[in-house]
Amino acid sequence: MYYKRIVEVQGSPMDVFVFEPEGKGPFPGLVVAQHIPVAHAGIETDPAQIDVGERLARAGYAVAMPHFFHWWPKEADIEIKRKEFRDDRAVADFAASYKLLAGLDKVDENRIGVIGHCWGGRLCWLGACHVPGFKAAVMLYGGRVKTGMGPGSVPLIGLADRIKCPMMGLFGNEDQNPSPADVDEMDAALTAAGVPHEFHRYDGAGHGFQNYSNPDRYRPEASEDAWKKLLGFFGRTL
Repeated sequence: MYYKRIVEVQGSPMDVFVFEPEGKGPFPGLVVAQHIPVAHAGIETDPAQIDVGERLARAGYAVAMPHFFHWWPKEADIEIKRKEFRDDRAVADFAASYKLLAGLDKVDENRIGVIGHCWGGRLCWLGACHVPGFKAAVMLYGGRVKTGMGPGSVPLIGLADRIKCPMMGLFGNEDQNPSPADVDEMDAALTAAGVPHEFHRYDGAGHGFQNYSNPDRYRPEASEDAWKKLLGFFGRTL
């Protein structure tokens, strides 16, 4: 089960969906960055995204899942949202989500991490660069890390030295965004910046291999192994 909170970010109301484990806590927390399909209709309409929150809550994590596309009407075309997306606004969304999660009675504010799939994988890297409170980060097949979005933005890969927490990356070797070469560059950037990290790659899997609502992309064996690895990683770091 989950409930919705609304927070103001620079005058724009943002939906944040909160999933909490059973019990009193305090629990570690995770800010979950969404994949791109929810940009149009919203998080509550996407069963795969809701499943991520529920699965993390069952594993003992309190979750805040912000709707990063609140800057546009829900009915606005998804391509407009892609084109007009701004990293500076997403950083503000992360800051507001972190503050909300850290302020919950059940949450240990000293044990908060970030995770994201697809578009959210890129946002995970962005959040880890700008929110010093994050203690761990997991990105799943996040592309476009070599780009910046919005006025004055810079390629995120060039901000690797701002990441102060350990990171895990999970990727499919058949993906083209990020491609295996892109993953190599991300790996090298984190190594050069001295960021503790571990990357795992899956043969026979492409983009969205954890999205069970897309049968063409879903790879059950890779997905379950990735869940095992990421929960183990958060268990060690949070």
